Amino acid sequence: MKKLSHSRRGFLASAVAGAGFTLGASVQSDASPILPEGFQEPPRSLPLNSSFDVIVCGAGPAGVTAAIHAARGGAKVLLLEAHGALGGVWTSSLLGFLLDFDKPGFNVELVEHLRRHNAILGDGMNWLSYHPEEMKWILEELCMSTGVSVRFHTRVVATHLDGKRLSTVITESKSGREAWSAAVFIDATGDGDVGALAGCEFEIGEAKDCPCQPMSMNALILVKDASAIQECIHSTGITAKGSNIANKAYLAEIRRAGVEPSYGSPALFPIRDNLLLTMINHEYGVNATDADAVSKATIRARSELHKIVRALRNLGGRWEGVQIVATPEQIGIRDGRRIRGRYTVQKEDLLKGSRHADAVVQATFPVDIHALSKTDKPFGNQGVRALPYDIPLRALIAKEVDGLMMAGRCISGDFIAHASYRVTGNAVAMGEAAGTVSALAALTRRAPHEISWKEGKEALAKMRQTP
Repeated sequence: MKKLSHSRRGFLASAVAGAGFTLGASVQSDASPILPEGFQEPPRSLPLNSSFDVIVCGAGPAGVTAAIHAARGGAKVLLLEAHGALGGVWTSSLLGFLLDFDKPGFNVELVEHLRRHNAILGDGMNWLSYHPEEMKWILEELCMSTGVSVRFHTRVVATHLDGKRLSTVITESKSGREAWSAAVFIDATGDGDVGALAGCEFEIGEAKDCPCQPMSMNALILVKDASAIQECIHSTGITAKGSNIANKAYLAEIRRAGVEPSYGSPALFPIRDNLLLTMINHEYGVNATDADAVSKATIRARSELHKIVRALRNLGGRWEGVQIVATPEQIGIRDGRRIRGRYTVQKEDLLKGSRHADAVVQATFPVDIHALSKTDKPFGNQGVRALPYDIPLRALIAKEVDGLMMAGRCISGDFIAHASYRVTGNAVAMGEAAGTVSALAALTRRAPHEISWKEGKEALAKMRQTP
C-alpha cells in the first residue's frame, strides 16, 4: 500500500502523546507538562469496563448492523457513537436515500421496518428514499430489542494492544476518559479511526496529498406543493425516470435564481408529501482527518444551502415559501481512511468481476467518483466499468492488528474500488458479516481471522431464519 503523509508512524506519535493510557498510574506529576514540543499529558488511572464481548465503534449503517448481528449471535455488545443518533450518514448526515439495497438479510429487514412505518418511498431495492427521523427511531428500537448497549456522545481517542492484539479502547465523553476491553473490536467509524489509533497501515484518497472525493451537506426542505416542481424531483425505485432529466431541470431553476451551485448536478429527492431532501453542495479537497478543514467546510456548506434556498424562495411562484427544515449535524463524508486488511479490494477486482470463497457481499454499484474540483465533470468512473464483484471477509479483518475488524467504507480497498463499495447497501452487508464473525470469535476465544466464512455464513443463515 502507498505510504501517505498521514502515515501510521506519524499518526501514532501524535496519538500516543495525548493518550496518557497508564492504568494504575497517578494523575499527579512533579515534572512540568509544558515541553518544547508541546504539552505532555500526565499519566492517570482510568475506569476499566470489561463486561463486553464485542465493542463496535461507530453506529453508521455498517456499525449499527454489526452491533445488532453480534448481539443476535449471543455476544454482549457495546455500540459507541460520537453523535446523538444511530444511523451515521443515514441520520446525522441526512443522506436521505438507500443505494444498492438489493441484498438479502438486514437490507430487506430494514426496508420492511421502514415500510411498516410509512417512512420509505420507492418500489424497488436499488434506490429508495426514507425519512431520517423515522430511521433513527427504528434503529434504536432494533438495538434495544436485541440487547445492544448504546453509548452516544462518546468518541474513541486511544487504544491499547497486548502484543499484536487490540485489547482496550479509550474514550472521551461527558463521563470523562474511560477504558473499555473486549475480545473483538469492529471499526465502523467510516474514517478508520480505531484502526489508525491501533497502528494499522492505511490510505486516504487517491494519492499522498489526498485528492479526496468531495464532502456534501444535504438538507431537508419544505415546499408548498411538490407537484408544482415535479420535473425537478428525482424519482425512486425501479420505475424511476433518468436522474439527469430532473437534475438538469433543478439546476436550471437554481441558475434562474441567480446562483451557481458548487455541485454541478444538484438533486431533489422525495421524502414525504411536500418534504424533500436536496443535495446541492460539494466541498472539494477536504481531508476527513483534518478537524479544522472539516469545520470550515461545514460552515461554507451550510451557508451555501441557505443562500440557494433563499434565492429560490425569492423567485416566488411555485417556489414561494420554500424553507430549510433541517441541516445535518455532520457533513457527509465520502472519503476517509481505508485500513489495510488481509485482502485489499482493487480496481482489477472490479474489472474482472472477482469471486471469492469467503465473499460476504457481491457489490454491483458502479464506480462513482465525484468531481475533485468545481471545474471537473460532476461525477464519473475514470473509465472503469465494474462487473459485479465479491468483497471477501479478509478485507474486513485488519492485517497488522489481531482482534480488529472493519465494516463500511473504511475496509481494505483502493481508491477506485472504494468509490463503488462505499454505498450503504454494501455497508449493511459488511456489518452483518463483521457482527456475526466477531460474535463467533469472541464466544469461542478465537481471533476473527481464525473464523472461516463457511462457519460465519452458517451462523448468519440461522439468524435470518429466526423470527
